[in-house]
Amino acid sequence: MMGLIRFVAMDSDVARAYRNGVPDAYGRRPERRISTGRGVPCRHCLRTVPEGKPYLILAYRPFPDLQPYAETGPVFLCAEACERAQECDVMPDLLRAGTQWLLRGYGDDDRIVYGTGDVVPQQHICTRAHELLQRDDIAYLHVRSAKYNCYQARIERA
Repeated sequence: MMGLIRFVAMDSDVARAYRNGVPDAYGRRPERRISTGRGVPCRHCLRTVPEGKPYLILAYRPFPDLQPYAETGPVFLCAEACERAQECDVMPDLLRAGTQWLLRGYGDDDRIVYGTGDVVPQQHICTRAHELLQRDDIAYLHVRSAKYNCYQARIERA
């Protein structure tokens, strides 16, 4: 099963645009805060924003178009340039920090594939992602917070 999936972070051009003040999914400028070093996962580097460093809070819609299943929610982003997480099958630091996550499958039409949403213990994310991505009706997965439903990252076939 190794190498069949890859974790995908926010695109660098998108992150750069938000850092340069481009309005978020709600048409508002991202808010700027200072990290406490806990609970502030950047969706670009997929790591916690270090204590004392600035970060942005913004409304993010990880879908190409508006449609009924195109959820929008809050995400954090390092306010200063950070290196985008490498696309690979190694679970990113951001996900290692949590105990459980919501995995949900989406079809080629960017709509939820019903019956795929499940709260998964952190140690079983890769196994469950492999299982879901074996299905022809699933194009990709979202990893979301099990507590708040906030988008964390995308998982695709490698």
